[in-house]
Order: sequence, then structure tokens, then C-alpha cells
Amino acid sequence: MPAEFAGFSLGLLHFLEELSRNNNRKWFDANRDRYEKELREPALAYIAAMAGPIQKISPHFTAVPKKMGGSLMRIHRDIRFSNNKQPYKTNVGIQFRHELGKDVHAPGFYFHIDTDSVFVAAGVWHPDSDSLRAIRETIDEYPTDWKRARDAKAFRNRFELAGDSLKRPPRGYGIDHPLLEDLKRKDHIAVANLDHDVLFDKSLVKLTADYFRSTRKYMQFLCEAVGVDY
Repeated sequence: MPAEFAGFSLGLLHFLEELSRNNNRKWFDANRDRYEKELREPALAYIAAMAGPIQKISPHFTAVPKKMGGSLMRIHRDIRFSNNKQPYKTNVGIQFRHELGKDVHAPGFYFHIDTDSVFVAAGVWHPDSDSLRAIRETIDEYPTDWKRARDAKAFRNRFELAGDSLKRPPRGYGIDHPLLEDLKRKDHIAVANLDHDVLFDKSLVKLTADYFRSTRKYMQFLCEAVGVDY
């Protein structure tokens, strides 16, 4: 059984702040020990401690404390098609993916840390065209179920819907559709901002698990829409 996670250290934010000012391989290589101690090791410990709570929320989501290929997103940026050639991300990204999901676009729970913000999120980010179409069709076909999920009190008291949207109605839907703003969404994610102080609290695992738990109806609707179990 994983040891109780006692929280991150202030050194994590110091490391991210210095990395943002020295985003190059030479600096990173010289500070690799700090990266391991302040970022990767505690992040993996947090993920390990979240395995039990995530399984209780839904047995179909995973917390995988592996250095590569697990819940901790890699710090190296993919710069092949980007104008921004800085090699490293200046944040911590942790995703608890659906067991059938192969990448960040699968339904999942997400925890983000950077020097400016800390937040948790849930949903489907940048779904492929078939998944997005399925979500739209399910919202259109089951509007009452969607509104119950979207407007559940425990959920909306903490989370706000976020992500990109179309400027015009998607094909097949009129401008007078009562759920047009939801149908225009290209992302179906919900975000809740947290204070940086929670990072250093030993109750961080319980806190973030409680937030994720409050998204149950929303996540269940999205999972059923794209054809996976919740």
C-alpha cells in the first residue's frame, strides 16, 4: 500500500520558475537532480497515492506511477510542428486516463501545476471527430440527461465548463437549438482552480479526489456518449 503523500515542496515552484527563465538543454542537464527530486519523484508519489481513490471513483480510470508512459505527462515538448522551440514544458501535467484511452484526448481526470495556476479538470480534451460527433448527438438526443449532468449542484459549485468552441452552429444544428452553446463545443472539459497552498498540504490527495468525485454525472454522460464504461 503506498505511503501517505505529504504534499509537494516549495522547491517544485522554484524549479518551474527557473526553468521558465532558462528553458534550454544545458540548464536542464545541470539541474536534472532537482528535476528528479522536486518534480518527478513527488509527482509519482502523488500518482501512487491517488490509485486507490481513483479506483473508488471509477474502476475504469487508471493512476499509473511510471516515469515513462504513465499518468505523469512528459516534460519534453513536441517542437516538430511548433513555432515555439523551447524544449521543456514549464508545468506539471498529470492525467488519470480511461483504461481504453491511449493518449491525452481520451476521457480523463487531470491535475495541473505551474507557477501561475493550479487546477483540476475532467472531461474530454480535443476529442477526435467521431467522438465529438457522438457527444453532440447524445446531447441532442438526451437533453434532459445532459442538463442534469452539466448542472449537477456539487459539480457546478466547483467547476466551470471550458475549452474551445465553434463560432457557428455545427452542421445539422440550427441557430435556435436550445443547447446550441453546448453543441458548439470542440472540447468537453470542466476546470476548477485551486490555490498554490494546497500543493504543500498533506490532504492534497483527498482534496483532488473529492473534486474528481463531484464530476461523476458529467463524466458518466461523456463516457457513455463515446461508448466506454464509467
